Amino acid sequence: MEEKENDVFEVLTTLLNEKKFHKLRTVLGNMNPADIAEYIMEKDAKDRLLVYRILPKELAAEVFAYLDTDVQQMLIMSFTDEEISGVLNELFLDDTVDFLEEMPAYVVQRVLERADPDKRKIINQFLQYPEDSAGSLMTIEYVNLNKNYTVEEAIRRIRRTGIDKETVYTAYVTDGKRILEGIVTVKDLLLAKNENIVADIMDDNVIFANTNDDKEKVSAIFKKYDFMSLPVIDAEHRIVGIITIDDIVDVIQESDTEDFEKMAALRPSEKPYLKSSVFTLAKNRIVWLLVLMLSGMLVGSLLGIFKEALIGILVIFIPMMTDTGGNAGSQSSTLIIRGLALGEITTKDYRKVLWKEFRISLLIGLALGVFMFLRFIIQYRDVPTGQFQTAFVISISVLFTVVAAKLIGGMLPLIAKRLKLDPAIMAAPLIATMVDAMSLMFYFGMAKLLLKI
Repeated sequence: MEEKENDVFEVLTTLLNEKKFHKLRTVLGNMNPADIAEYIMEKDAKDRLLVYRILPKELAAEVFAYLDTDVQQMLIMSFTDEEISGVLNELFLDDTVDFLEEMPAYVVQRVLERADPDKRKIINQFLQYPEDSAGSLMTIEYVNLNKNYTVEEAIRRIRRTGIDKETVYTAYVTDGKRILEGIVTVKDLLLAKNENIVADIMDDNVIFANTNDDKEKVSAIFKKYDFMSLPVIDAEHRIVGIITIDDIVDVIQESDTEDFEKMAALRPSEKPYLKSSVFTLAKNRIVWLLVLMLSGMLVGSLLGIFKEALIGILVIFIPMMTDTGGNAGSQSSTLIIRGLALGEITTKDYRKVLWKEFRISLLIGLALGVFMFLRFIIQYRDVPTGQFQTAFVISISVLFTVVAAKLIGGMLPLIAKRLKLDPAIMAAPLIATMVDAMSLMFYFGMAKLLLKI
């Protein structure tokens, strides 16, 4: 697939270099808008503008919605007033709002100055919704029907108005005041008799979002019900727009990326890796590394307290102990964070999580502890302070480390969620530091107690 795409891009570049613009326009017209956008983003500034201007008007607007923010900004600043008006007229409203939200103020001002008064008013209204709300994601391009329409009248209305709508598969039944009363799909209409009334075939058990709902809550609704679109209502139950699946896919991708970055002890970045500056990436990484380094000094302090217990044989097992704890905690935290994100686990399930992680950690800890006991007995036969006592200290410390790590790894994300923090911040690096401190305290405490050192 990638080789085929590269071949097509080479053909486009050849036509562009040879100035065969009519042929280039024909080839581009048969391509998917997302692929055209990818090709444009690979070109330099001059060629980007040239290729974009070659595109047919309607296709150009579709391609614009797929471009990265910096490329959109470059094009907007190079466009004539007429070209800006053309883009605004062809773009769906939600795509217009999406790209304006990412633009500097002077770019937004230039675009809004070229919008007609009615569209400018609507765009300004959408820009006032909180960035992470359902209102910021929705579009007003949906099909609405009256419940008293016959099926024949409903289909006729969809045919007449649907060309300007983002989706026509689901139509929303409203009264004269835009109160949402039900939904009906095109499939329902096509399978019904022409004389049937919309009210008789519509589904009045409508699932919806409110304008101020968090976008991650909206994405959870899409995941649960496998929706293609979702109506958005205001405080008075009036439909103000719909959210479509393409926008939710972007939300899920952003959320997953943010969680991965937090779990790796990174500050979330708004730009892709290759488009972020070295300074920005360094700044995003250094904060958590500094916090973890300072917290890691706690482990050094503990080693100082137990320095008299640091006989050679015990020191050998410190890396194993800390690595085991970090990995065990990471396993638990990853599963709990995923469960919270998918809605499989809630903060009310903390007792179930605690009990389950305790039993899991006990089984794993016992298995690893027995393994380490047997390994020590076999490998270290000439220990001056007592072979069996030392083996027991190591194995019981492994058991404690695994139990502590899994309980901490399982509970910290739930605590974060309860405190309305992102559970992803309670991920591997932070858990590993906490478990290191606890396991080393236990390890050398047992060594002093049982080995008399």
